[in-house]
Amino acid sequence: MGAATMKSPPEADTDSALMLRVKQGDSAAFASLVERYRQPVMNFVFRHLPDATEAEDLAQVVFVQVWKSAPRYEPSARFSTFLFTVAKNLCLNELRRRSRHPASSLDRESEDGTEAFHQIPDRRLSSADEMAQSAELVEKVDSAIGALPEKQRTALLLCREGELSYEEIATVLSLSVQATKSLIHRARESLKGRLKPYLKTGVWLET
Repeated sequence: MGAATMKSPPEADTDSALMLRVKQGDSAAFASLVERYRQPVMNFVFRHLPDATEAEDLAQVVFVQVWKSAPRYEPSARFSTFLFTVAKNLCLNELRRRSRHPASSLDRESEDGTEAFHQIPDRRLSSADEMAQSAELVEKVDSAIGALPEKQRTALLLCREGELSYEEIATVLSLSVQATKSLIHRARESLKGRLKPYLKTGVWLET
């Protein structure tokens, strides 16, 4: 019997190819993945744990876990699916830990006193009034997302922050594609109801 061949990464998934190099101990490949996914992962974590410093800390743990998991990595799906599965599990573990030990959750801000990972709508602001309206929208979106049921929130964030397909989100959540679509639809409808007065431009919720 011939030597076993390594499974090829999914088509056009250069990230999986990088992760296979990480599996061989290539730290430069790992640095490339961190650079590429650092902000999406922090955005995803921040929506679960709305504290900038804690979100950054947990995002670092996500990448540490990815590095530790590299020897067992197999490219059966896109790297982003693997990455956000790790991120989802760590977020849920942290939320469960906090529910058991609520006093251990620190109410911290980033060093400059700001919440660095809010996603301001991507548009030019020409006045102080527009900036204030944008900040208000961000606050309302964060609050509405935080109020969603856990699975709806995670599914929606994987779609928006992780830019995963329905099939990939279904893999992360261990659900059928149809159930995943239903979760995301319900999450969007719930947010539209809560944010209707603030969404004249339709930002964030569009498919």
